[in-house]
Formats: sequence, structure tokens, C-alpha cells
Amino acid sequence: MRKNFGVKPICYPQPVFIIGTYDENGVPDAMNAAWGGISEENEVSICISEDHKTTKNIAVKKAFTVSMGTADQVVACDYVGIESGNKVPDKVARAGWTVTKSAFVDAPLFDQLPMAMECELISYTPETCRLVGRIVNVSADESVLNDKGVVDPLKLRPITFDPMNNTYLELGSKAGNAFCDGVKLK
Repeated sequence: MRKNFGVKPICYPQPVFIIGTYDENGVPDAMNAAWGGISEENEVSICISEDHKTTKNIAVKKAFTVSMGTADQVVACDYVGIESGNKVPDKVARAGWTVTKSAFVDAPLFDQLPMAMECELISYTPETCRLVGRIVNVSADESVLNDKGVVDPLKLRPITFDPMNNTYLELGSKAGNAFCDGVKLK
């Protein structure tokens, strides 16, 4: 028997995206956003309201980064989601993060978050809060790569947001092989 919850923004997994921007003075900002995902091969879409400092910075710089929240940084990732850059301009430093400027867009990479998408603004629609960015590069620290030179999720330790229980969950073990296991049913 199923239980009905009505209309709610519930989906699993919900990524913990940390959006990075610079303001007009080059001060870095970060915010935690869970309502987002890949919407085209080279495109990411995220729902953020227009009153965020991050949204204002994107309007100015036309660029942003999207880092994956990690289990190692869960406290800082949560902090940048509950503190406003409009009120606390040094919240990136308070989170304990250092930044490196992206070589591809005018936005910060957070040194403590080892994987990020570097994006240019395609569009922002205030009525729907939909931010769309063109992914111009994906970067990952060598510490989270496997012996084939690609990201190893077990080393990255990405977290997801559980909206039903207000918790963060670390992604776990391998469940199957994409584009392979289903062949058994052909």
C-alpha cells in the first residue's frame, strides 16, 4: 500500500550543489541549492530565487560554478545554505573555504570541494526561479580520480539532500552497470 504525500518537491537523490560566484568587487560567495540537475548535454538548470546574493552576482558576472557537496564538507555546505550572503559577505571564509579563480569563467572554485562544473549564464527567469547555465568545463581534483583518470564517487563522497527527513546522505556503493545490466532482458 502506498502513502500519498500530496504535491511536494520530493525526489531522490537531490544533489547538494554549491553555487559559487563573485560579486562586482571580486568577493566570492557560495550557496547551497538542491533543486537542480543536468537539463541538456552541456547545460545545468537550478531553481534559485532572485533575492539571493548568488543570483545578483550571476546577473552581474554572467558566470558561476557548481560544486558537488561532499561528506567531508557537510558542515560548511550546510552553513552556506543557511547563511545569507546579503547579510554575511565573508561567509565563504567563515565556512573555512579558500578559492581559486576558474580558468574558464569569472567565478570561484572552492578548493575544499574537489569537483565542479564551470558555467556561463544562458538564462534566468525570476518568475520560475530557473537558472540555466552552459557547462564550459568540468574539473576535478586528482585526489578523487581513479586509476583510469575519471571521478571515483567513492573518493568524491558526494552528498544528497533528503527533503523528507532534513538530512544529508552520502552516496554509497555500486548497484549495477549502466547500459549493460538491462541487456539481459532484451
